[in-house]
Amino acid sequence: MLRTTKNMRDRYEKIQTYIFDLIPEKWEEIYLYASVIDRAGSVQSGEMFFYYLPKSLLKKKPVNVYEVPKKFNINEKDYLKIVDLLYQAIKDLRQDFIDTEQDLWTNLTISITHSSFKVEFFYNKISQEEYASFVRHVIWRYKYLHIGGEIKEERKILEKYFNNNIDALEKKEEYQTGLYIKTANNIIGFDKEIEEERTKRKEQELKAKQEEEKKTKKIEAKAKQKEEKRLKEEEKNKNQILK
Repeated sequence: MLRTTKNMRDRYEKIQTYIFDLIPEKWEEIYLYASVIDRAGSVQSGEMFFYYLPKSLLKKKPVNVYEVPKKFNINEKDYLKIVDLLYQAIKDLRQDFIDTEQDLWTNLTISITHSSFKVEFFYNKISQEEYASFVRHVIWRYKYLHIGGEIKEERKILEKYFNNNIDALEKKEEYQTGLYIKTANNIIGFDKEIEEERTKRKEQELKAKQEEEKKTKKIEAKAKQKEEKRLKEEEKNKNQILK
């Protein structure tokens, strides 16, 4: 049974914040998959799939979050910074499980629907074989987004998965709660942290510029004083010669 600490609840809230920050339009449902794989030398790797269903009277296709920058003309570099922060928060959540001596999950799926925030933790070994990531993506999209399976290669993957009843054999635990963050019209500005970072950087650049200007003025003032002193000495020497 899962144990949830205050630190974990704070982590869930942070994860929600980053998820919402990445969606620049009204949405109905959100689904996210992430895995964390431990490698030699304390190195971690993994993958993340992230889709949302736009809010609409007509049924719309799920939007892949990685396509958002192009679709909404958003700076991709800045956008991916938030994606990295989200994945890091998920890795930090896994560390919370280690710190509380709980079974260590390998991958999770987050579902946000009807004001409900649900996290499913899975403990199966993540295959690193060639095409394994593609296989996981096909299965996950079909299970949660109900899309895929139209082409022969995907049908074969899905048939093998469901015929072997792999879903029922996987160990799974769930954490579920309401949404931590209430937002008007389900619209979140994705660029809050980016703007804060930009403002901070501008302030640092301005401060550095002001310091440089102070140094330059100081050098110029010293040079001016030196020149004035030299001219006075020359004038004094001239007067002495004339006498």
